[in-house]
Amino acid sequence: MRDFACPKCGQQLTFENSLCLKCRSRLGFSLEQRALVVIGTPDGDESSSGIVDKSQYKLCANMHLARCNWVVDRDDIEGLCRSCKLTRTRPADSDVDALPAFADAEAAKRRLVFELTEIGLPITDRDDDPDRGLAFDLLSSAHERVMTGHFNGVVTLDLAESDDVHREQLRIEMAEPYRTLLGHFRHEVGHYYFGVLVTSPDDRAEFEALFGDPDADYQAALDRHYQQGTPSGWERTHVSSYATMHAAEDWAETFAHYLHIRDTLDTAAAFGFARAGVALDHQLLGASGFDRIIEEWLPLSWALNQLNRSMGHPDLYPFVLPRTVLDKMRFVYRLVT
Repeated sequence: MRDFACPKCGQQLTFENSLCLKCRSRLGFSLEQRALVVIGTPDGDESSSGIVDKSQYKLCANMHLARCNWVVDRDDIEGLCRSCKLTRTRPADSDVDALPAFADAEAAKRRLVFELTEIGLPITDRDDDPDRGLAFDLLSSAHERVMTGHFNGVVTLDLAESDDVHREQLRIEMAEPYRTLLGHFRHEVGHYYFGVLVTSPDDRAEFEALFGDPDADYQAALDRHYQQGTPSGWERTHVSSYATMHAAEDWAETFAHYLHIRDTLDTAAAFGFARAGVALDHQLLGASGFDRIIEEWLPLSWALNQLNRSMGHPDLYPFVLPRTVLDKMRFVYRLVT
Protein backbone atom coordinates (compact mmCIF):
# COMPACT_ATOMS: atom_id res chain seq x y z
CA MET A 1 0.00 0.00 0.00
CA ARG A 2 1.29 3.43 -0.92
CA ASP A 3 1.69 6.46 1.29
CA PHE A 4 -1.10 8.89 0.37
CA ALA A 5 -1.36 12.65 0.68
CA CYS A 6 -3.92 15.37 0.03
CA PRO A 7 -3.28 16.77 -3.46
CA LYS A 8 -4.32 20.24 -2.29
CA CYS A 9 -2.29 20.76 0.90
CA GLY A 10 -0.01 17.72 1.12
CA GLN A 11 -1.39 16.39 4.41
CA GLN A 12 -0.47 12.72 4.90
CA LEU A 13 -3.59 10.55 4.63
CA THR A 14 -4.65 6.92 4.47
CA PHE A 15 -6.10 4.84 1.65
CA GLU A 16 -9.54 5.10 3.27
CA ASN A 17 -9.72 8.89 3.69
CA SER A 18 -12.55 10.82 2.02
CA LEU A 19 -11.82 14.12 3.76
CA CYS A 20 -8.52 15.89 4.28
CA LEU A 21 -7.94 16.24 8.00
CA LYS A 22 -6.09 19.53 7.49
CA CYS A 23 -7.66 21.60 4.70
CA ARG A 24 -11.06 19.80 4.82
CA SER A 25 -11.05 19.10 1.08
CA ARG A 26 -13.43 16.38 -0.09
CA LEU A 27 -11.40 13.51 -1.49
CA GLY A 28 -11.83 10.21 -3.27
CA PHE A 29 -9.54 7.43 -4.42
CA SER A 30 -8.93 7.09 -8.15
CA LEU A 31 -7.89 3.57 -9.15
CA GLU A 32 -6.78 4.88 -12.54
CA GLN A 33 -4.42 7.42 -10.99
CA ARG A 34 -3.60 5.26 -7.93
CA ALA A 35 -4.02 8.35 -5.79
CA LEU A 36 -6.45 10.44 -3.79
CA VAL A 37 -8.06 13.20 -5.84
CA VAL A 38 -9.94 16.33 -4.80
CA ILE A 39 -13.65 16.39 -5.55
CA GLY A 40 -15.01 19.90 -6.00
CA THR A 41 -18.06 21.29 -7.78
CA PRO A 42 -19.17 20.47 -11.35
CA ASP A 43 -18.16 22.44 -14.42
CA GLY A 44 -15.12 23.97 -12.79
CA ASP A 45 -17.11 26.34 -10.54
CA GLU A 46 -15.41 27.23 -7.30
CA SER A 47 -17.05 25.94 -4.16
CA SER A 48 -17.09 27.72 -0.84
CA SER A 49 -13.76 26.09 -0.02
CA GLY A 50 -12.16 27.41 -3.18
CA ILE A 51 -11.61 23.94 -4.65
CA VAL A 52 -12.12 23.50 -8.36
CA ASP A 53 -13.13 20.12 -9.76
CA LYS A 54 -10.97 19.64 -12.85
CA SER A 55 -11.18 15.86 -12.86
CA GLN A 56 -14.96 15.56 -13.24
CA TYR A 57 -15.15 12.92 -10.52
CA LYS A 58 -17.88 12.01 -8.10
CA LEU A 59 -17.85 9.57 -5.21
CA CYS A 60 -19.08 6.01 -5.68
CA ALA A 61 -22.81 5.49 -5.15
CA ASN A 62 -21.90 3.14 -2.28
CA MET A 63 -20.27 5.97 -0.35
CA HIS A 64 -22.70 5.63 2.56
CA LEU A 65 -23.79 2.00 2.25
CA ALA A 66 -20.27 0.53 1.97
CA ARG A 67 -18.22 3.48 3.27
CA CYS A 68 -16.68 3.55 -0.20
CA ASN A 69 -14.33 6.46 -0.91
CA TRP A 70 -13.55 5.51 -4.53
CA VAL A 71 -14.48 7.80 -7.38
CA VAL A 72 -16.21 7.35 -10.73
CA ASP A 73 -16.60 9.67 -13.68
CA ARG A 74 -19.22 12.35 -13.04
CA ASP A 75 -21.25 11.13 -16.04
CA ASP A 76 -21.28 7.49 -14.91
CA ILE A 77 -25.00 6.63 -14.70
CA GLU A 78 -24.63 3.50 -12.54
CA GLY A 79 -22.27 5.35 -10.25
CA LEU A 80 -20.46 2.30 -8.85
CA CYS A 81 -16.67 2.12 -8.67
CA ARG A 82 -14.56 -0.70 -10.07
CA SER A 83 -14.55 -2.57 -6.77
CA CYS A 84 -18.24 -2.19 -5.92
CA LYS A 85 -19.27 -3.34 -9.42
CA LEU A 86 -17.68 -6.70 -8.69
CA THR A 87 -20.20 -7.38 -5.91
CA ARG A 88 -22.99 -9.51 -7.37
CA THR A 89 -25.06 -10.08 -4.23
CA ARG A 90 -25.22 -8.16 -0.96
CA PRO A 91 -27.61 -7.83 2.02
CA ALA A 92 -30.87 -5.99 1.45
CA ASP A 93 -31.09 -2.36 2.50
CA SER A 94 -33.54 -3.44 5.20
CA ASP A 95 -31.03 -5.88 6.75
CA VAL A 96 -29.62 -3.35 9.20
CA ASP A 97 -27.72 -6.04 11.13
CA ALA A 98 -25.77 -7.27 8.10
CA LEU A 99 -25.00 -3.92 6.45
CA PRO A 100 -22.15 -2.90 8.81
CA ALA A 101 -20.50 -6.26 8.13
CA PHE A 102 -21.04 -5.71 4.41
CA ALA A 103 -19.24 -2.35 4.65
CA ASP A 104 -16.32 -4.01 6.44
CA ALA A 105 -16.10 -6.67 3.73
CA GLU A 106 -16.18 -4.05 0.98
CA ALA A 107 -13.35 -2.15 2.68
CA ALA A 108 -11.22 -5.30 2.62
CA LYS A 109 -12.20 -5.98 -1.00
CA ARG A 110 -11.08 -2.51 -2.09
CA ARG A 111 -7.63 -3.27 -0.73
CA LEU A 112 -7.66 -6.54 -2.64
CA VAL A 113 -8.71 -4.90 -5.92
CA PHE A 114 -6.09 -2.19 -5.53
CA GLU A 115 -3.33 -4.75 -4.95
CA LEU A 116 -4.44 -6.91 -7.88
CA THR A 117 -4.32 -3.81 -10.06
CA GLU A 118 -0.92 -2.80 -8.71
CA ILE A 119 0.65 -6.16 -9.50
CA GLY A 120 -0.93 -6.16 -12.97
CA LEU A 121 -3.38 -9.05 -12.72
CA PRO A 122 -6.40 -8.83 -15.04
CA ILE A 123 -9.79 -8.39 -13.39
CA THR A 124 -12.45 -9.67 -15.76
CA ASP A 125 -15.96 -9.14 -14.40
CA ARG A 126 -19.22 -10.94 -15.21
CA ASP A 127 -20.17 -8.32 -17.81
CA ASP A 128 -17.17 -9.30 -19.91
CA ASP A 129 -17.31 -13.01 -19.05
CA PRO A 130 -20.80 -14.01 -17.82
CA ASP A 131 -19.77 -17.61 -17.15
CA ARG A 132 -16.40 -17.32 -15.37
CA GLY A 133 -15.77 -13.63 -14.70
CA LEU A 134 -14.85 -12.50 -11.19
CA ALA A 135 -17.75 -11.63 -8.87
CA PHE A 136 -18.44 -11.52 -5.14
CA ASP A 137 -21.46 -12.72 -3.18
CA LEU A 138 -21.32 -11.13 0.28
CA LEU A 139 -23.98 -12.93 2.30
CA SER A 140 -25.21 -13.03 5.88
CA SER A 141 -25.37 -16.44 7.54
CA ALA A 142 -27.93 -15.03 9.99
CA HIS A 143 -30.64 -15.84 7.45
CA GLU A 144 -29.19 -18.71 5.42
CA ARG A 145 -26.34 -21.19 5.41
CA VAL A 146 -23.33 -19.55 3.83
CA MET A 147 -20.11 -21.31 2.89
CA THR A 148 -17.14 -19.09 2.20
CA GLY A 149 -15.52 -20.32 -1.00
CA HIS A 150 -15.06 -19.98 -4.75
CA PHE A 151 -16.82 -21.50 -7.74
CA ASN A 152 -16.41 -20.52 -11.41
CA GLY A 153 -15.20 -17.03 -10.64
CA VAL A 154 -17.70 -16.26 -7.86
CA VAL A 155 -16.19 -15.64 -4.43
CA THR A 156 -18.69 -16.16 -1.61
CA LEU A 157 -17.99 -14.69 1.81
CA ASP A 158 -19.92 -15.24 5.03
CA LEU A 159 -20.26 -11.75 6.48
CA ALA A 160 -20.06 -13.23 9.96
CA GLU A 161 -16.29 -13.22 9.31
CA SER A 162 -16.33 -9.48 9.94
CA ASP A 163 -17.30 -10.14 13.58
CA ASP A 164 -14.11 -10.30 15.63
CA VAL A 165 -15.49 -12.75 18.21
CA HIS A 166 -16.93 -15.13 15.60
CA ARG A 167 -13.76 -15.05 13.52
CA GLU A 168 -11.50 -15.61 16.53
CA GLN A 169 -13.60 -18.57 17.70
CA LEU A 170 -13.29 -20.19 14.28
CA ARG A 171 -9.59 -19.42 14.13
CA ILE A 172 -9.04 -21.27 17.40
CA GLU A 173 -11.40 -24.16 16.56
CA MET A 174 -9.68 -24.71 13.21
CA ALA A 175 -6.16 -24.24 14.64
CA GLU A 176 -5.44 -21.37 12.27
CA PRO A 177 -2.65 -18.93 13.18
CA TYR A 178 -4.16 -16.23 10.95
CA ARG A 179 -7.71 -15.40 9.88
CA THR A 180 -8.89 -12.04 8.49
CA LEU A 181 -11.40 -10.73 5.96
CA LEU A 182 -8.60 -9.66 3.63
CA GLY A 183 -6.97 -13.05 4.07
CA HIS A 184 -10.19 -14.80 3.01
CA PHE A 185 -10.43 -12.64 -0.10
CA ARG A 186 -6.81 -13.25 -1.05
CA HIS A 187 -7.22 -17.01 -0.64
CA GLU A 188 -10.48 -17.32 -2.56
CA VAL A 189 -9.34 -15.06 -5.39
CA GLY A 190 -6.33 -17.34 -5.67
CA HIS A 191 -8.69 -20.10 -6.83
CA TYR A 192 -10.00 -17.75 -9.50
CA TYR A 193 -6.51 -16.87 -10.75
CA PHE A 194 -5.51 -20.53 -11.07
CA GLY A 195 -7.75 -20.68 -14.14
CA VAL A 196 -6.32 -17.40 -15.40
CA LEU A 197 -2.62 -18.08 -14.87
CA VAL A 198 -2.06 -21.83 -15.17
CA THR A 199 -2.99 -22.28 -18.82
CA SER A 200 -0.06 -23.69 -20.80
CA PRO A 201 0.96 -27.38 -20.76
CA ASP A 202 4.37 -26.44 -19.34
CA ASP A 203 2.84 -24.41 -16.52
CA ARG A 204 0.40 -27.23 -15.78
CA ALA A 205 3.25 -29.74 -15.57
CA GLU A 206 5.25 -27.49 -13.24
CA PHE A 207 2.17 -26.92 -11.11
CA GLU A 208 1.59 -30.65 -10.67
CA ALA A 209 5.25 -31.20 -9.80
CA LEU A 210 5.03 -28.57 -7.06
CA PHE A 211 1.47 -28.81 -5.77
CA GLY A 212 0.00 -32.09 -7.01
CA ASP A 213 -3.06 -32.91 -9.12
CA PRO A 214 -5.60 -30.04 -9.06
CA ASP A 215 -8.26 -32.37 -10.48
CA ALA A 216 -8.03 -34.94 -7.67
CA ASP A 217 -11.34 -35.72 -5.93
CA TYR A 218 -11.94 -32.69 -3.73
CA GLN A 219 -14.59 -34.20 -1.47
CA ALA A 220 -12.39 -37.23 -0.78
CA ALA A 221 -9.52 -34.91 0.08
CA LEU A 222 -11.78 -32.85 2.36
CA ASP A 223 -13.05 -35.94 4.18
CA ARG A 224 -9.53 -37.26 4.60
CA HIS A 225 -8.29 -33.93 5.94
CA TYR A 226 -10.93 -33.66 8.65
CA GLN A 227 -10.92 -37.35 9.54
CA GLN A 228 -7.17 -37.99 9.61
CA GLY A 229 -5.84 -34.52 10.31
CA THR A 230 -2.72 -32.87 8.99
CA PRO A 231 0.09 -35.22 7.92
CA SER A 232 3.25 -35.32 10.01
CA GLY A 233 6.01 -33.01 8.84
CA TRP A 234 3.73 -30.77 6.81
CA GLU A 235 5.67 -27.72 7.99
CA ARG A 236 8.55 -28.65 5.67
CA THR A 237 6.40 -28.59 2.52
CA HIS A 238 3.35 -26.35 3.04
CA VAL A 239 2.75 -22.79 4.18
CA SER A 240 -0.20 -23.83 6.38
CA SER A 241 -1.90 -26.99 7.61
CA TYR A 242 -4.95 -26.22 5.45
CA ALA A 243 -2.72 -26.19 2.37
CA THR A 244 -2.09 -29.92 2.85
CA MET A 245 -5.71 -30.80 2.12
CA HIS A 246 -5.67 -30.56 -1.69
CA ALA A 247 -3.45 -29.19 -4.46
CA ALA A 248 -6.02 -26.46 -5.17
CA GLU A 249 -5.93 -25.31 -1.54
CA ASP A 250 -2.14 -25.44 -1.48
CA TRP A 251 -2.10 -23.12 -4.51
CA ALA A 252 -4.69 -20.75 -3.00
CA GLU A 253 -2.85 -20.57 0.32
CA THR A 254 0.48 -19.96 -1.41
CA PHE A 255 -1.10 -17.32 -3.67
CA ALA A 256 -2.64 -15.58 -0.65
CA HIS A 257 0.69 -15.52 1.16
CA TYR A 258 2.35 -14.06 -1.90
CA LEU A 259 -0.22 -11.23 -1.77
CA HIS A 260 0.32 -10.84 2.00
CA ILE A 261 4.04 -10.44 1.50
CA ARG A 262 3.85 -8.18 -1.54
CA ASP A 263 1.42 -5.73 0.06
CA THR A 264 3.24 -5.60 3.38
CA LEU A 265 6.59 -5.06 1.68
CA ASP A 266 5.07 -2.40 -0.56
CA THR A 267 3.77 -0.57 2.51
CA ALA A 268 7.11 -0.95 4.28
CA ALA A 269 8.93 0.50 1.26
CA ALA A 270 6.50 3.43 1.12
CA PHE A 271 7.44 4.35 4.69
CA GLY A 272 11.16 3.70 4.37
CA PHE A 273 11.32 0.35 6.17
CA ALA A 274 12.27 -1.64 3.05
CA ARG A 275 14.22 -0.90 -0.10
CA ALA A 276 12.36 0.81 -2.93
CA GLY A 277 13.24 -2.09 -5.24
CA VAL A 278 10.54 -4.23 -3.63
CA ALA A 279 7.79 -1.62 -4.00
CA LEU A 280 5.14 -2.57 -6.54
CA ASP A 281 5.82 0.51 -8.65
CA HIS A 282 9.60 -0.15 -8.70
CA GLN A 283 9.72 -3.93 -8.66
CA LEU A 284 12.42 -5.97 -10.31
CA LEU A 285 11.32 -8.73 -12.65
CA GLY A 286 12.74 -12.20 -13.17
CA ALA A 287 14.32 -14.57 -10.66
CA SER A 288 16.33 -11.78 -9.05
CA GLY A 289 13.11 -9.91 -8.29
CA PHE A 290 11.73 -12.79 -6.23
CA ASP A 291 15.06 -13.23 -4.47
CA ARG A 292 14.99 -9.55 -3.51
CA ILE A 293 11.46 -9.92 -2.14
CA ILE A 294 12.42 -12.79 0.13
CA GLU A 295 15.69 -11.14 1.20
CA GLU A 296 13.65 -8.14 2.36
CA TRP A 297 10.74 -10.11 3.78
CA LEU A 298 12.52 -12.47 6.16
CA PRO A 299 14.18 -9.81 8.37
CA LEU A 300 11.17 -7.50 8.11
CA SER A 301 8.67 -10.17 9.21
CA TRP A 302 10.98 -11.13 12.08
CA ALA A 303 11.13 -7.51 13.22
CA LEU A 304 7.36 -7.06 12.86
CA ASN A 305 6.74 -10.17 14.96
CA GLN A 306 9.01 -8.83 17.70
CA LEU A 307 7.26 -5.45 17.60
CA ASN A 308 3.89 -7.17 17.99
CA ARG A 309 5.20 -9.12 20.95
CA SER A 310 6.41 -5.86 22.50
CA MET A 311 2.78 -4.69 22.44
CA GLY A 312 1.49 -7.97 23.84
CA HIS A 313 0.03 -9.13 20.52
CA PRO A 314 0.55 -12.42 18.68
CA ASP A 315 3.05 -12.52 15.84
CA LEU A 316 2.00 -10.47 12.83
CA TYR A 317 3.20 -13.19 10.45
CA PRO A 318 3.17 -16.49 12.37
CA PHE A 319 4.49 -18.62 9.52
CA VAL A 320 7.78 -20.07 8.32
CA LEU A 321 8.80 -20.33 4.68
CA PRO A 322 10.81 -23.50 4.03
CA ARG A 323 12.53 -24.06 0.70
CA THR A 324 9.67 -26.08 -0.79
CA VAL A 325 7.17 -23.33 0.02
CA LEU A 326 9.49 -20.73 -1.50
CA ASP A 327 9.70 -22.82 -4.68
CA LYS A 328 5.91 -22.82 -4.86
CA MET A 329 5.76 -19.09 -4.21
CA ARG A 330 8.42 -18.47 -6.84
CA PHE A 331 6.14 -20.26 -9.32
CA VAL A 332 3.27 -17.95 -8.35
CA TYR A 333 5.56 -14.95 -8.69
CA ARG A 334 6.67 -16.01 -12.16
CA LEU A 335 3.13 -16.43 -13.42
CA VAL A 336 1.95 -13.15 -11.89
CA THR A 337 4.83 -11.06 -13.22
